[in-house]
Amino acid sequence: MNPVNVKTNADLQQRKVKAIARGQGNAYPVYVEKAKNSEVWDVEGKRYIDFGTGIAVCNTGHSHPKVVAAVKAQVDNFSHTCVMVNPYEVAVELAEKLTTLAPGESDKKAVFVTTGAEAVENCIKIARAYTGRRGVIAFNGGFHGRTNLTMALTGKITPYKHLFGPFAGDIFHAPFPIECHDVTVEQSLKALDNLFKVDIAPSDVAAIIVEPVQGEGGFYHAPKEFLKALRSKCDELGIVLIADEIQTGFGRTGKMFSCEHAEVEPDLITMAKGIAGGFPIAAVVGKSDIMDAPLPGGLGGTYGGSPVACAAALAVLEIIEDEDLINRSNVIGDTFNQRLRQLQSQHPNLILDVRNQGSMIALELVHDGDKEQPNVQLTQAIIANAAEHGLILLACGFYGNVIRFLPALTISDEILNEGLNDFVRLFNKLAS
Repeated sequence: MNPVNVKTNADLQQRKVKAIARGQGNAYPVYVEKAKNSEVWDVEGKRYIDFGTGIAVCNTGHSHPKVVAAVKAQVDNFSHTCVMVNPYEVAVELAEKLTTLAPGESDKKAVFVTTGAEAVENCIKIARAYTGRRGVIAFNGGFHGRTNLTMALTGKITPYKHLFGPFAGDIFHAPFPIECHDVTVEQSLKALDNLFKVDIAPSDVAAIIVEPVQGEGGFYHAPKEFLKALRSKCDELGIVLIADEIQTGFGRTGKMFSCEHAEVEPDLITMAKGIAGGFPIAAVVGKSDIMDAPLPGGLGGTYGGSPVACAAALAVLEIIEDEDLINRSNVIGDTFNQRLRQLQSQHPNLILDVRNQGSMIALELVHDGDKEQPNVQLTQAIIANAAEHGLILLACGFYGNVIRFLPALTISDEILNEGLNDFVRLFNKLAS
């Protein structure tokens, strides 16, 4: 019997199952006691190297001293007044910085909300207010959130949409270009034109929303020519182009925002996850004339722009600059790419593709080298056994056959290589 007051992962998992709805599952029955930079310790004292960072949230590592200090200082002053009632300088300063950092030369404004899904929903509201149009086009495999509207935008049924319909109307999907699965840019653009002929006139389309790198969809990069073509098409047809940068922002891809790789300026950008080192805040940043389309009171939320989260976000931006984390992201990505391609050369029939944009890294698994046979079993086995090997890993992909790596951009070379060594041993063990 467990001694009194000694916590175990198993005991906490039993309590969790009884108290929390099964729909909010957990990848690991591992309960965190503390975390520092790229390392996590559970309630039993076991250490893990975190290659998931809370799904690309802790880009600056767990509990960075500057974030902790900024949060403590803000809480000492006040924790909440509601930015729509009594605003505060920390929110204004953050908006000023984000509008400066967002790609493109256009004058920009920001609005703060609490979650990524809220940011996406507000983009649609803003685009509809600006254009007076109703339709929105998204892409197969895309993920945009778990609210009703964002589920409608998401291009994958299980687990995100199953059992939850009906969904918001006037949402349409087109194929996303994926080179390793023989979906070309030309095919995607042709399908988009076909939508305009078959399902909705371009004059009824308010927005096209795209992830520059699909997150839950499998870390597929939108080719530069595709993003440029979308920009041109939106300009031609008066459609608002929305870049969903929730998972790709804040240095994750080796630029502050992924769309910078294609030198494309979106009309609106969603920001969340890596913005504040783990504190809940999200933003929409976009061209001022578009952002100002909703009337006063049309945008907002009680907790949007929390002063504590704003303080954390300002600290994160300072850390990214002071520690040169955008360049560090590329170095980390190169290290992963080299090691994973070595692994691919040893297992060409299991590893279809290794891909990365900065430190947004993926390993796609198949059977017998066949891209039409996703290896979900091996992917699930790797995730299930990761904790035993001292790792925290995440899966993704349209078929759930992609291992995604999202290390902290502050991870040391020593721990990075230790984690990669652990992963290679785990992979070789399960692949044998």
